[in-house]
Amino acid sequence: MTNMVNLRQVIAGILMAIPFIIYFDIPSYNKVYPTLGGLPYFYWYQTLWLAISTILFSIAAFLLAKR
Repeated sequence: MTNMVNLRQVIAGILMAIPFIIYFDIPSYNKVYPTLGGLPYFYWYQTLWLAISTILFSIAAFLLAKR
């Protein structure tokens, strides 16, 4: 039972760390092109990762929820 709890905590920690790693890699998205619907890459990439982060944080919260 404790191994399963520890495994869930590790997976939740990894899921929560992914967006922060992506956000701190500024040179990877600090550009204007390609544009999407007139929005520079920087803006639509950040908006896309906002949605992805919500999903990852929700999964992590589900894994950490007490049953």
